[in-house]
Amino acid sequence: MSSLTNSLTLNLELINLLSESELSLVNEEYLNLESKFNDLEVNTVLNHEFDSNNCYLEIHPGAGGTESCDWASMLLRMYERFCEKNNYSYEVIDEQKGDEAGLKSVTLLIKGSFAYGYFKVEKGVHRLVRISPFDANKRRHTSFASVSITPLITKDIAIDIKESDLKIDVYHSSGAGGQSVNTSNSAVRITHLPTKIVVTCQNERSQLKNKDEAMKLLKSKLYQLEVLKKEAEIAQLKGSATNIDFGSQIRNYVLEPYKQVKDLRSGYTTSNVDKVLDGDIKEIMKSVLLERNNNE
Repeated sequence: MSSLTNSLTLNLELINLLSESELSLVNEEYLNLESKFNDLEVNTVLNHEFDSNNCYLEIHPGAGGTESCDWASMLLRMYERFCEKNNYSYEVIDEQKGDEAGLKSVTLLIKGSFAYGYFKVEKGVHRLVRISPFDANKRRHTSFASVSITPLITKDIAIDIKESDLKIDVYHSSGAGGQSVNTSNSAVRITHLPTKIVVTCQNERSQLKNKDEAMKLLKSKLYQLEVLKKEAEIAQLKGSATNIDFGSQIRNYVLEPYKQVKDLRSGYTTSNVDKVLDGDIKEIMKSVLLERNNNE
């Protein structure tokens, strides 16, 4: 005990001898080391089957028309900015624009180190509270958008998909207009009739390539569905409840009457909403991963 006290006293004396600029450097180095330690701690919990895989991210607005479609586009920008800041690449697989603004739906393929491991915590409903820019009376609105995350399964998947179970539609790809519009029926929509799962792809000019990409996404979704069913069965045998609900609300983004982002699972809270919406969400992701690990 005395040696620890002496060590603390010595360090305090050394700190008192430092100038303000030197203290700033020490504090900066401390924060840098703390961040690296936290990253290392998170990496130790990314040990589930698909954590190291690339993933698909889908955003769908809730009820609310233009307001919710705009919120979906804000979430898309947040994830794109996160990818750019953290060395992830992304590709837009499918995108449906809103009638007036925003998005009706969008699907990204995200590639990078432990993409699924990090992004899986984004699955759920995201809630926005703000003064609507589409309301002439400047009233406060609440909007919802759901995010779903599916790992890209690279190994051979033992999923039997019958041709008779598929409804395949082709249509013109949407574009920015002019020469960007594809005039051929290259976009593909596949509906798996038994599960009602719908996947679409329109990023390629070739209908065959779009179909191949859509089938990869469908197989990944069907495989994940089987995994979730098994987890639910195991949880029932154990007498515990496993949350497999894609519609559970996970995070609030409040812009009015105060500013706050709060994750409802880990309790992580910040008033810097603008920074979060600009893609600074890694600390939130890490807080949820560590919270889940503590509860396992």
